Amino acid sequence: MSTKKHRGWPADPEPLPAPVVDNHTHLPVLDDDGRPVDEFDVALPPGEAPMTTAQQVARAARAGVTRLLTVGCDVPSLEGTVALARAHDAVAAAVAIHPNEAPLHAGVREVAPDGLDPAVREHHALPLEDAVARVADLATDPRVVAVGESGLDFFRTGEQGRPHQVRAFRDHIALAKELGKPLQIHDREAHEAVVEILLADGAPERTVFHCFSGDVELARTCAAQGWYVSVAGPVTFKSNDAGRAALREVPAELVLVETDAPYLTPAPFRGHPNASYVMPLTVRAIAEQWADLGYDLTATCERLAATTDAVYGRW
Repeated sequence: MSTKKHRGWPADPEPLPAPVVDNHTHLPVLDDDGRPVDEFDVALPPGEAPMTTAQQVARAARAGVTRLLTVGCDVPSLEGTVALARAHDAVAAAVAIHPNEAPLHAGVREVAPDGLDPAVREHHALPLEDAVARVADLATDPRVVAVGESGLDFFRTGEQGRPHQVRAFRDHIALAKELGKPLQIHDREAHEAVVEILLADGAPERTVFHCFSGDVELARTCAAQGWYVSVAGPVTFKSNDAGRAALREVPAELVLVETDAPYLTPAPFRGHPNASYVMPLTVRAIAEQWADLGYDLTATCERLAATTDAVYGRW
């Protein structure tokens, strides 16, 4: 039985004064029966329906979020994610094998440090090198503008799985450099190890820390290396003074904004499902942190949009 709380979609926020881009979301990829093929499902109250991609795109546009970068990071969702980008002009794609998927493809199943016993699914029978090869084939598509999300997650993976995460991370770094595409990094409680690998292997020219969760020290490292920091809903949480302090350490031209929907919904809707149309709340929180730099809300939107174009191009 699911333990998810059934909370509805957040109310529409006040629209932004200038367009921005959701740099990382997970639009649902559905099977022939209309069910999500990956774990990014949404538990809604009875009578409240999921949004189709077309509905999500339209609702986001009304809020000022005019383009979306959707991410497929397990084998069942890879092709469907690219298909969504092909079908919707406002949508581009990123593809990779998520770090928490990598050990399962290598036959490692262990209870994680957070206590989660990962579910092994049919697609995990595919060897890790074959799963990464499938990513490499799809990543050449012109609608795929990034490789990601890949990286390390020491919160959800224990000692046995970590070498396989590292192997997959290095494969994705090499692929991004080979294709000349940006790399979106998943870094959860693994800051030092991620930085060490990037410096040892040579980071792609455009390297993005998706849903940045680092401290001031990591922010300063990103600033020094020219790596991009993508800010999500937690910057709005009252308890996240450390995240706001880290944001202030990064030059504005290295900052992106995202939702990581359907997760990490900004305040005051924390715990509700997230979607791109809710991102204005996060943009306003960034603008508050940039006020001392002379940015108002419109200038913040324009700066964030320009950085998106510099990293991913236009679509």
